[in-house]
Amino acid sequence: MSGFDPTTLVTQLMTVEAQPQTNLKTKLTTENSTISTLQSLNTQVAALATQAKALATSSGWGNLSVSSSSSNVAASATTGTVAGTYNFSVDQTAQAHKLAFATSAAGTDTVVSGSSVTLTVNGVAKSISTGTGTLDSLVSALNATGTGVSASKLKLDDGSYRLNVTANATGAAAAFTLTNADGSDLLGGANVTQGRDAAITIGGDTIHSASNTFTGVVPGATFTVSSAAVGSTVDLTVARDTSTTTAAVKSLVDNVNTLLAKIDSLTAYDTSTKAAGALSGDASVSALRDSLLDAVYPGDGTSLSSIGIQTDRDGKLVFDSDAFTAAYNADPAAVQAKFTASTTGTTGFADRIQKIAAGASDTYTGTLTSTITNHQTTARRLTDDIADWDVRLAAKKTSLTTLYTNLATTLSNLNSQSTWLSSQIDSLSSSSS
Repeated sequence: MSGFDPTTLVTQLMTVEAQPQTNLKTKLTTENSTISTLQSLNTQVAALATQAKALATSSGWGNLSVSSSSSNVAASATTGTVAGTYNFSVDQTAQAHKLAFATSAAGTDTVVSGSSVTLTVNGVAKSISTGTGTLDSLVSALNATGTGVSASKLKLDDGSYRLNVTANATGAAAAFTLTNADGSDLLGGANVTQGRDAAITIGGDTIHSASNTFTGVVPGATFTVSSAAVGSTVDLTVARDTSTTTAAVKSLVDNVNTLLAKIDSLTAYDTSTKAAGALSGDASVSALRDSLLDAVYPGDGTSLSSIGIQTDRDGKLVFDSDAFTAAYNADPAAVQAKFTASTTGTTGFADRIQKIAAGASDTYTGTLTSTITNHQTTARRLTDDIADWDVRLAAKKTSLTTLYTNLATTLSNLNSQSTWLSSQIDSLSSSSS
């Protein structure tokens, strides 16, 4: 029998034998794809929970802005700002303490009496080694980390250099002296530019700051004065930052809609392709969508439409920024109450969204988390089943290979015998003739 190939035959038979394993691999691919899809959805839901939480508490509604009547005074709001207008005059700006030494010298000239100088800041003396004691080594020593001052040498017309030393920080507390180690004047003494604090007058009180930035004078506000503001009167106006709050609410509504759209795409049935979405029929995902839409309705018979939030016929949320802004400006507390949790157990919109999203995405008890865990369990079982089939199929292939290799050998031997017999018969026929 010619043309009998046991290897090809075994390969063809094994394709049939492996069909159950192939089906398992297809199921595993589907499971892993479903797990990835659910994990991506869960991440999005968790992010929504975090965002909603910010608007579910009163601290998320304290947005205030600070404006200055002078372009020479910059201001910003921080936590705890109290609305109102604050008036003050700018008396002076802060400046750093500076010493310009009387005697100039060449960089290589020895200018230090001994091998060190004494730097005294706020009554605390510090000895600084100057090495060779030249002007250059003195500048390097003063610029070393931790001295609190910066030194430079300014070149004069005659080619010599004047030593200038400036405190790194502004303010009166950063004032310093610099002398030889024995207390004698260094380089003939220095011309002093006295360090000073910035000062403003507000309500009859003079207030100082070591820098040009004042923090805590106006509750929750920080402002910085410039030299151009000296002698002028400034109004700081702290007002409710409606635009920031409106933007935060709009962002929350937009992200709810984004999540709803994603759920729709994952659960929809495409009539043209006859294909269902990756999460079609998943009860936990469908329940999440329903809950998110229901969050618009407080359950107490009231409506959020009065503050610009409602649903449309397509099952999405609609946000009217103008309606929200008008309602918030008219009664901030009432609008806030529609978003936050209260001590009486009433839940607001943001609080409901936060609880729904957290209930789905919680690391341990979330409904989506549980669904993901179930699919992961199925995937592990399929992986084990596929591994079992690998062993089973390997044994089957060995058996079939042995069987058909032996058969091929037998057929080859029979073929050889047949050929021999034919040749003998032909030989006998030739002899008889």
